[in-house]
Amino acid sequence: MIKKILVLGAGNMGAWFVESLCLEYEVAVYDKNVSRMRYFFNAHKLLTPNEIKEFNPDLLINAVSLQHTRAAFEEIIPFVGESCILSDITSVKNGLRDFYLNSTHRFVSTHPMFGPTFANVKDLSNESAIIISQSDEEGKEFFRDFYGRLGLNIYEYTFEGHDQTIAYSLSIPFSSTMVFASCMKKQEAPGTTFKKHMKIAEGLLSEDDYLLAEILFNPYTEEQVEKIRDQLKYLLKIIKEKDFAEMQGFLNTLRENIEK
Repeated sequence: MIKKILVLGAGNMGAWFVESLCLEYEVAVYDKNVSRMRYFFNAHKLLTPNEIKEFNPDLLINAVSLQHTRAAFEEIIPFVGESCILSDITSVKNGLRDFYLNSTHRFVSTHPMFGPTFANVKDLSNESAIIISQSDEEGKEFFRDFYGRLGLNIYEYTFEGHDQTIAYSLSIPFSSTMVFASCMKKQEAPGTTFKKHMKIAEGLLSEDDYLLAEILFNPYTEEQVEKIRDQLKYLLKIIKEKDFAEMQGFLNTLRENIEK
């Protein structure tokens, strides 16, 4: 039974996990940047790996950025017991499946699909989380309960299915928004649609650079971006030829695509 939880990394997501779990579980947090931990009042602030060993967690939530996830696991695993369940919250799972399968520890991999700096953490009913179906049953049940109590919409995918879904659901809007932002110039634009797009771009670009790179470096992203390129090329052709019938057909296809 999970009673003691260690959170690795006290960045935005790590801090959110600490604050969200500390009133119901015994929670400890470890971050090499000690200053990040100074505002946690209901959690143990661990300063050395040996203190992790003494804490002896039942669940380890690795909340460091993707490029450091594996290294963080390798550094801390020697200091946790064999019964401790390993977990990550990375936005791309590429390579983690093999890492877990080569470990002697049980694991649960999830992806809360929101950022606490951009989402309304007081109401997460419009947000989602993914749980990897190949994970340990006890670990999955823990996160189903935790995410469920927060009102998140929960989906389950395999490791591969997760990365394919993320490439579709995040890479397309991220890439499209970046292209929009790359065309901006220092000029007022009164259009309502323009302002809505601008707000989306501002929100996206307020996210951490590594997080954005994680999404776009997903091995399945390239195919999605190529589709955007092809459709832009087709749209440009219609515009150049000023072909209204072709434009009408294109717009009808778009309306069919977005019908719920």
